[in-house]
Amino acid sequence: MIKENEKDSSCPKVNLLEYDYPGLEKFVKELGEPPFRAMQVWQWIWQRMARDFEQMSNISKVCRAELAERAVIVWPEIERIQKSSDGTTKFLLRLADGEHVETVIIPSEGRDGKTRISQCLSCQVGCAMGCAFCATGQMGLIRNMTMGEILGQVLVARDYLDDRRLDWPILRNLVFMGMGEPLANLDNVLPALQVLNHDKGLNFSPRRITVSTCGLKNGLERLGESGLAFLAVSLHAPDQDLRSEIMPIAAKWPLDKMLDALASYPLKTRERITFEYLLLGGINDSPRHAKKLAALMGKVKGKLNLIVYNSSPGSVFNAPSEEAVLAFEKILWNHNITAIRRKSKGADIAAACGQLRAKFSRQQ
Repeated sequence: MIKENEKDSSCPKVNLLEYDYPGLEKFVKELGEPPFRAMQVWQWIWQRMARDFEQMSNISKVCRAELAERAVIVWPEIERIQKSSDGTTKFLLRLADGEHVETVIIPSEGRDGKTRISQCLSCQVGCAMGCAFCATGQMGLIRNMTMGEILGQVLVARDYLDDRRLDWPILRNLVFMGMGEPLANLDNVLPALQVLNHDKGLNFSPRRITVSTCGLKNGLERLGESGLAFLAVSLHAPDQDLRSEIMPIAAKWPLDKMLDALASYPLKTRERITFEYLLLGGINDSPRHAKKLAALMGKVKGKLNLIVYNSSPGSVFNAPSEEAVLAFEKILWNHNITAIRRKSKGADIAAACGQLRAKFSRQQ
């Protein structure tokens, strides 16, 4: 006979962060509660960031007890926090199974003088793309993150910032540019985007969310049809040969075929695809590369972010000289290409583009 206190071992509790709204409605209905109860719980989880059912004061004690018996609200746990001299903050998060990921919050000041925060989100533990210049890519892929783990990063950041204002939140923009390839984990990324977009939940406009991909054929159409986020494409090479050398997995989709697909990618009014180009000293930063890149950019409706390489321990790559960067920019401008050098932040704590690796000693 199973004792009362042994029920959990035979019927594991569900983490409510893993439910989209229809899923939560179904769960609440199974408890015998009225439909409006799901919205109450939903708002407590995502707007008020409750982690304990006893906090849910507008829900009856009986229902709270039933929720506590059947479910939990589990966030990723903060293992370590590092703060950069420029205000960037990096979190090493421990997931329920003991794996680790990193997420970064980056401050900036708007024209109105108010501070805005962008968060760089991870979607996989490691990455299978194997890009030669990326610290995450050198980890290999350990596993996909779940929807709740992806969203939990946002809750951790908002809690750290004490960001509980619904009218003017401090955390304004989300970019899927952390660990992992989003299009390789769309089964979890798309539901996470739906929750982020929910107007009674986290309520992020699609215009404030960017999904960055190195270019995978499978998934691009699904992301475009969803309309849930802006698209950014990591290009990093202006021709197929060089892309195959430094981005071996992504380059399996030929560059010309990828550009053809992007030319028909569904865009909203005034929306453009963002292309990211990481400048590697002596590799892809010559005037010849700039001219090739300008020709590519003329084929799609896009804008270009130039990123100067941030070194990682053991890397064979170097940042280009300032003179090389300026010459590269000038060629693009002369070809009427909208190119902006993106300022890297957090390099002193290995939180800049391409540096995330979730380094953690299991012997600690």
